[in-house]
Amino acid sequence: QVRLVESGGGLVQTGDSLRLSCATSGRTDPYYAMAWFRQPPGKQRREFVAAVSANGVNTYSARSVKGRFSISATSGKDTVDLQMNSLKPEDTAVYYCAAKVINYYVGSYYYTADDYEYWGQGTQVTVSS
Repeated sequence: QVRLVESGGGLVQTGDSLRLSCATSGRTDPYYAMAWFRQPPGKQRREFVAAVSANGVNTYSARSVKGRFSISATSGKDTVDLQMNSLKPEDTAVYYCAAKVINYYVGSYYYTADDYEYWGQGTQVTVSS
């Protein structure tokens, strides 16, 4: 069973930076596409933040975070990080790491929550104004 554990959340001020990490374990398949989603307070649905392809080459970010957030994967994809710069109060949310088993198209990324089979428990990010 694949296990994802997020870390790095916290309380920061507007304009600050944070780096979230997602550690993976129990991987049995060779390729996983990874992504970060977030769930703002009071919202029921998780929204897409950023994704990286299974081969670690291609990334894609939501328009709301483009130019401020970046996703990266370590060799072997044991850890996936989300670097968040110029944080805004509207970035306040619980941030979740997600993984999708990939059998083909290792260069593709996925930005729909339903595409992902595995999820972490989430880490809280709060940005004060």
